[in-house]
Amino acid sequence: MTDQPAQSADIAREHLRAAMVRLADGDAQALEQIYDATRVKLFGICLRILGDRKEAEDALQDVYINLWQRADRYDPTRASPISWLATFARNRAIDRLRTGKVRGGAVPVEEAAPLPDEAPLADALLVDAERTAQIHECLGKLDERTRTHISSAFFDGFTYAELAERADVPLGTMKSWIRRGLKRLRTCLEASE
Repeated sequence: MTDQPAQSADIAREHLRAAMVRLADGDAQALEQIYDATRVKLFGICLRILGDRKEAEDALQDVYINLWQRADRYDPTRASPISWLATFARNRAIDRLRTGKVRGGAVPVEEAAPLPDEAPLADALLVDAERTAQIHECLGKLDERTRTHISSAFFDGFTYAELAERADVPLGTMKSWIRRGLKRLRTCLEASE
């Protein structure tokens, strides 16, 4: 089971790589898929360099316009799609700094290169989205009572004692319901991986 996150990341990376190839072939829907998968990370890169939300938004728009025009330059044998796109975004942001049209708050050009990017990789965001969808799908397969109690405990922050009181059942009964529900949930999640 330790290989699952790595496999999911590989799948997400492959989906992004395939979208980049389709974009190079003129598939406009591929651009939307790429945007959805990468916008958070690329915006973070632009914002760190430019130091201004509006400037970062403008730079990000430039990234996707240029990507649409130059997608055929991406070589999947030389770089992962997210690495190539991150470099593309960084260069667009630095270009904006060099033109001198950036408002206050931006870092000097010399400091733009070493800024670390703490944002999760697009691959990780895709994996998280897939895992969230799997969890919700498996929750939907539980009976309503169990689904409600698990959701209340883990998403709404209710304690088992509060849930037992609300359902007017002994605490041990509530714990048993949730424990059995979690076992079914785990079985469903393992089967979907």
